[in-house]
Amino acid sequence: MRAGRRTIVGAFVLSVFALAGCTSSNSGVPLGVGDKPSGDTGGGDSGPKAKIAADPGPDAKEVPVLKPIKITVSDGQLTDVAVTNPEGKQVAGTTTPDKLSWANTERLAFGKTYTYTAHATGSDNKPAELKGSFTTMSPAKTARATVNPTDNATVGVGMPISVKFQDGFAPKDRAAVEKALKVETSPTKVEGGWAWLSPTQVDWRPKVYWPANTKVNVSANLYGVDFGNGFGKADVTSKYAIGRNQVIKVNTPDHNLKVYRDGALAATYPSSNGSDADPDRNTPNGTMIVMTREPIGDFSNPRYGYTNVKKKWSLRISNHGEYLHENEENRANIGKNNTSHGCVNLLEVDAKALFDSSLIGDPVEVTGAKANMPTTSDVNDWLFSWDKWKSMSALK
Repeated sequence: MRAGRRTIVGAFVLSVFALAGCTSSNSGVPLGVGDKPSGDTGGGDSGPKAKIAADPGPDAKEVPVLKPIKITVSDGQLTDVAVTNPEGKQVAGTTTPDKLSWANTERLAFGKTYTYTAHATGSDNKPAELKGSFTTMSPAKTARATVNPTDNATVGVGMPISVKFQDGFAPKDRAAVEKALKVETSPTKVEGGWAWLSPTQVDWRPKVYWPANTKVNVSANLYGVDFGNGFGKADVTSKYAIGRNQVIKVNTPDHNLKVYRDGALAATYPSSNGSDADPDRNTPNGTMIVMTREPIGDFSNPRYGYTNVKKKWSLRISNHGEYLHENEENRANIGKNNTSHGCVNLLEVDAKALFDSSLIGDPVEVTGAKANMPTTSDVNDWLFSWDKWKSMSALK
């Protein structure tokens, strides 16, 4: 009897469990440990297939400001990406047509924390999300540069482009600087190149004089560039024009100055040039440019015993004291003898005519003297041969 009752009870218990197992997926009764819903093939509730990745990654520090932000997705497509600065403004960017990646088109600022949120839909139609933030670098030193000529200027055919670093900053990586510089010309492309004239200055000049009426666009994209001892603080640009072709020529033994327009002789003015006998007082040989135009120039020189000397219609061509200017006090020698201390003396009426026709950057070619202009002059670009000029670039 006991054995038979145990069999009946056991069968009853099994039938109860069988009933429970048949009704759990429909009735909401909790499943037992290890049980699976009806229709599950064994994979479980996996996450979305779409995987979003960001570079820089979450919590990245000291990110270079020129490093591109790139957000990509695999096994899906991006639906939206938002990168914001600390003020909540979105960083501009674009998504590729295939919606597999996004990149910024706006550069980042130094020492800022940016946050990003990206959404995507996977190939399984499930949504995915990625959130994070990163912080850009805060350089110990930044440097600013200037460009000359400045916007809207009209200059002569000998005018070089000068990029100078302020406060005496001398970039260690000169090649990085040159790679960030660009010169565009129209209507024709002009051959030229960059050369370092000092640790703080790099100039661009054409191989030969600029074509007249050329439009020039200079871009110094130096922001964020690593100079090896600091970083670029800002970009700087300039758009300007080359004027008519005018070249001033002085062959010192001839005692005159000639002006050429488009290669043709336009004017001849009698002159008294630097003293022939004393090389220290020559008007030295070389190609200079008009550097300044001064209606009244100060020519005081205590070394030679004269002070408070003012002359009209002065065109400076070096930082060694050489000018083209009026000197009526030397009228007796103008056109006859070279008696100046290095300047080109002209009659007042001729000096005024030359002054009025001149532009900053007009070439001044001097020949026939016993001394040459030293390459330490402020504007010495045309004192170097083209081969020498090219050798002064940091990009070989």
